[in-house]
Amino acid sequence: MPDEMVMIIRLILAGGLGALVGFQREKVGKPAGIRTLALITIGAALFTMLSVFAFETADPARLAANIVTGIGFLGAGAIILRRDQGIVEGMTTAATIWVMAAIGVAIGVGLYLVSGAAVVIVLLVLVLPHINGNGSKKE
Repeated sequence: MPDEMVMIIRLILAGGLGALVGFQREKVGKPAGIRTLALITIGAALFTMLSVFAFETADPARLAANIVTGIGFLGAGAIILRRDQGIVEGMTTAATIWVMAAIGVAIGVGLYLVSGAAVVIVLLVLVLPHINGNGSKKE
């Protein structure tokens, strides 16, 4: 079992990476910002560490599966269907919530390089403009 200081560093890293992505989302006016994504990433990392290190006889994959399920409910809450306009909003926010939970799980098991790479990829996906069919940019 890692020392408690290592666990605290994992939580700080999870919070920092979640806040980094949250800053980008907040900057463009999206509802899941710094606090939300930091808390999601910290929570996923903490649950993962508890699963792996506090309950050594249990299967850690079971808790990870439940994190995915729980995060699905948060993501679903971010999706809005506007029937009158025929559009769905919040899919990118929901996907960001989902991927940040996965990054939190990765940090919780000590996959720091993978977590950092995932955050870079997420930021690239979020920052690169989406081009719609007529060539104009769309967020």
